[in-house]
Amino acid sequence: MIKRMLKTQSIVLLLAFLIYEAEVGNTVAAGPSFDCSKVEKGSIKELICKDNELFALDQKMAGAYAAAAEKAVNEYPPVLKAEQRGWIKGRNDCWKEADKRKCVEESYRRRIAELQSRYRLVSAKGSFWYICGGGPRNEVIVTFIETGPPTLEAECGDQVLRMYLAPSATGIDLSRRGK
Repeated sequence: MIKRMLKTQSIVLLLAFLIYEAEVGNTVAAGPSFDCSKVEKGSIKELICKDNELFALDQKMAGAYAAAAEKAVNEYPPVLKAEQRGWIKGRNDCWKEADKRKCVEESYRRRIAELQSRYRLVSAKGSFWYICGGGPRNEVIVTFIETGPPTLEAECGDQVLRMYLAPSATGIDLSRRGK
């Protein structure tokens, strides 16, 4: 009886371990949003497949896009998919740049921040209201969104301006100013 219980427990533990390994293996083996075996040699996609950090950014982008797509289901006109195709084309144009890797990395970081801010996939601080010129039609609403790079949205009337923290021309890190 005890031998049979131990054997049953061993089988259950083995099955649990195999399921766990399969899940972890799938997570680790998961690739970018495209098939690396089908990329052109020397292409931006090949660069992404061969660079662990770009590979991880592509996975993060895929997650942000999927989350944004869930929130954009009733969006009219449907712009998310068209914008994403345009972004991919722009990312792939990084082949023209002297520092292709830096261009691709910045492209991913900016697009992820854009999706996170527009579809509120991360937390936001604010909103803060400012009235310029003494009337509500001159109201500006400012919201800080905790993306990477940090995003600031300024809304006035029906226009929204998204601003991303970028390195200054002098190389001074402005995000640390005043801390």
